[in-house]
Amino acid sequence: MFQVNTNAPEGILLVDKPKGITSHDVVAKMRRIFRIKKIGHAGTLDPMATGLLIILIGKATKTSQYLMSLDKEYTGTIRLGQITDSQDADGEMLEERDVPELLRENVLAKMKTFIGDQYQT
Repeated sequence: MFQVNTNAPEGILLVDKPKGITSHDVVAKMRRIFRIKKIGHAGTLDPMATGLLIILIGKATKTSQYLMSLDKEYTGTIRLGQITDSQDADGEMLEERDVPELLRENVLAKMKTFIGDQYQT
């Protein structure tokens, strides 16, 4: 006879992911803690990013497609005038340039280009 384990954990867990680990690392740790394989996440944060990582456990993994389509908000700090080999702060510095005076209107206009779906290379 087939029995269903009603004690298996399930639900949505909100994790404040620290810098330096991957989203997959967080899932792997949750699998060890809860001793269950059916765990995933709704969205990926880069290893250098910190922030909310939505962990889905058990039957909650079926909600992934709905959570992924929700609007998201990102905040960050930008450093201008530096060029790295990886195009991010973790890369090796290749060049440093003077930054011209910035006008608020120009910065806001450029920021608007980041609203909506973004596809990374």
